[in-house]
Amino acid sequence: MFTGLIEEVGSVLWIRATDRGTQLQVAAPRMAGSVHTGDSISVNGCCLTVASHRQEQVTFDLVEETVARTNLGALKRDSPVNLERALAATDRVGGHFVQGHIDCTATIIAFEESDSRLEIGLPQEGSRYIAEKGSIAVNGISLTVAEVKPASFVTWIVPHTRRYTNLKTAQPGEQVNLEFDILAKYVERMAAGAAANGISLSS
Repeated sequence: MFTGLIEEVGSVLWIRATDRGTQLQVAAPRMAGSVHTGDSISVNGCCLTVASHRQEQVTFDLVEETVARTNLGALKRDSPVNLERALAATDRVGGHFVQGHIDCTATIIAFEESDSRLEIGLPQEGSRYIAEKGSIAVNGISLTVAEVKPASFVTWIVPHTRRYTNLKTAQPGEQVNLEFDILAKYVERMAAGAAANGISLSS
């Protein structure tokens, strides 16, 4: 479990196929010294397990589902990635509960260097999970939805978030990872169960 508050922007050293599948190695000078093999780290919002670490480098194994469902497979050397360690029980939850389970990727429609308005395309299957003033994780960043459109949503990026995440280099056309709020998924599940049993949720 994560909060969507990015601790460090790491830099991809390499991503490559091995006899064990795909491996990703990231330079994370601030974080690498405090992690252990087996720890969970959110990389662009995707929960990954530390396979090994040394000095300032952290290595992860990626399964096929992760490569297919996220933007991690498109990473290249020097690509910036958002990093967050798993939430400790005593930590403050400054963002919202983020599982690190990516629902889909989406395309940045508009994001200008001089503007704080970020518009992202919204896949049809995900539109029911979006609500104005609700939460969403974009590349692992906890953001508040400001506006919902038929095929996109808008969020406003404060200067701190832009400066200390990989949104600093984000451009229109770029693919980002989306994780919808877990509360919306549970509500949908419960509503579907109630309907199947002939229970009305209306007052």
